[in-house]
Amino acid sequence: MTQVASGGVRRGRQRLAADPSRVVTMLFVPGQEGFDMEEPRTSAVVARILALDNDEVERSLRDVAARFEHRHRDLTGTFRQHADELADRLDPGCDLSEERRLLLGATFTSEYALEGTALCNPSVVPHPDQTGVPEGGLRFVMSVRGIGEGHRSSIEFRTGTVDDRGEVSIEVVPPFATRGTIASVPLDAVVFRSELRRLRSDGESADYVLDALGERFTVHELEDRLARLQSKLATRRKDGSIIPLMRRIAERTYEIRFGADTSLAERVLLPAMAAERNGMEDARFVRFEHQDRTVSYFATYTAYDGVDISQQLLETRDFRVFTASPIVNRASNKGLALFPRRIGGRFAALSRSGHETNTVVFSENLRLWEDALPYQAPTRTWEVLQLGNCGSPIETDAGWLVLTHGVGPMRTYRIGATLLDLEDPTRVIGQLREPLLSPAPDEQDGYVPNVVYSCGSLVHAGTLILPYGIGDSAVGVATMSLSVLLAELAAS
Repeated sequence: MTQVASGGVRRGRQRLAADPSRVVTMLFVPGQEGFDMEEPRTSAVVARILALDNDEVERSLRDVAARFEHRHRDLTGTFRQHADELADRLDPGCDLSEERRLLLGATFTSEYALEGTALCNPSVVPHPDQTGVPEGGLRFVMSVRGIGEGHRSSIEFRTGTVDDRGEVSIEVVPPFATRGTIASVPLDAVVFRSELRRLRSDGESADYVLDALGERFTVHELEDRLARLQSKLATRRKDGSIIPLMRRIAERTYEIRFGADTSLAERVLLPAMAAERNGMEDARFVRFEHQDRTVSYFATYTAYDGVDISQQLLETRDFRVFTASPIVNRASNKGLALFPRRIGGRFAALSRSGHETNTVVFSENLRLWEDALPYQAPTRTWEVLQLGNCGSPIETDAGWLVLTHGVGPMRTYRIGATLLDLEDPTRVIGQLREPLLSPAPDEQDGYVPNVVYSCGSLVHAGTLILPYGIGDSAVGVATMSLSVLLAELAAS
């Protein structure tokens, strides 16, 4: 059953609420909890574990297993991994029993509640595997932003289906949440040079490093070249800062890989480098069809380190292996949303200037974006404070359907709609005069009140499927007839 809103929008009854029981394990270092950042107490804690008698070790380990094994996949493996992190704290030849080793690992492990604070900002794309879906139906992947302790954001996933009538069903999440394994991947010299130029840090020393590496290079090759630069700093005293800067750029490119035995909805993308230590925010996923008809899934997201933000690109074909890399965007600092195919031979994206002008940018490279072309500025009361997109454009016969967010009085977020020309997306064909979706009376309260917000929608069975965050505390799904919406846009 659905609730019908004005304008033909239907709110589904199913909602996803923030679930504090969605937890992952993390290495815990006493003294580095993020408050006073004291000197780590690691050695003292290790000494106390080594001093325990065997009976207490076994009792404590049984207690940990009873309370936590059902909450995590391979908890024993996690304890072993964390114990290995402490190997340099042990005397050579120290022979730990398996039980003491596991207790040592458990002592340096903590749980992190992915959604302990909030759940919001959904985006949805067709699932790469449509096996077994009933005729006329569609399986989808929904990304969501989970916010936990310290307002730290991560990217989670849900799965579900849309039937041949446009009815949406979101599947129950699996019992575990699982982190991926991080690995290095080749680096791109063009991205390095562009980011250094943006930061006004290009010059002789940057050229000294990059000219010797070629178009693609490994982290080890970069480190070797940086070591050579370090040895020559006597004649380059003002250029010492380029070394840590190039390392920070390098760590923004990495791979996240999940085991084949994990389900898509249990996989979690957590901050993996300094630029995103405080969060991976507002992922806008899109199913992208290349010119050779192959398909990739891309997402742009905002990396936040607690002070500065930067933009990142995720790429995957199966939602099991992801590659993250930096986006150099001179057009804006947030809210990039890719078109689902090239336009006129170039990549295209929605962007924003000054928080209040929607723009389109074109590029030959997904990671480099420069000149922005404005197409929409705030003109209505409900968008007078701020204007932006709500995810990637949707291609229709009538034009590119773009959902937007506007912010008006009492910092109320609403969702609108605009139609852009298929060949020239800087040309507006139609724009709704009134919001498509506004906070209902039961949607006003939340972690951030008076907000409905989305990071991406899709169309199936003639129906717009619009997942949206509610007050940063829950996620709902609204639907609307595509033909009705296009008719309203044409009449606007």
